[in-house]
Amino acid sequence: MNESLDRIHIKDLVISGILGIKPDERINPQDIRVNATLWADTRRASVSDDIDDAVNYRTITKRLIAHIEQGEPMLVERLVAELVDICLQSDDRIAAVEMTVEKPGALRHARSVGITIHRTRERSRSDA
Repeated sequence: MNESLDRIHIKDLVISGILGIKPDERINPQDIRVNATLWADTRRASVSDDIDDAVNYRTITKRLIAHIEQGEPMLVERLVAELVDICLQSDDRIAAVEMTVEKPGALRHARSVGITIHRTRERSRSDA
């Protein structure tokens, strides 16, 4: 990753949604925890102090929430890839995204289970 880029963090976003393969997971919403790091150059916004020059993390977060609440993927792998794509599509200034999606309490004796992926604009999910 380009070390000259800055990082925007979205930490511990918890949304209720349908995720999983077990019958009860298909009908009962559960907490889904999202942590994301967005790589972007924030220098222009720091000079102008204008939201139009900034990556609007509030808008991106609203899109992530809506997707989790409305989608019903079976696998964490699919959900995390979809959420990363939403981030990359939301603002051309985002060069890369690292995201972790977790299902708290999904495994007995474990606080959570999750998947972390890192995608650059050049290597998005559509390249799979």
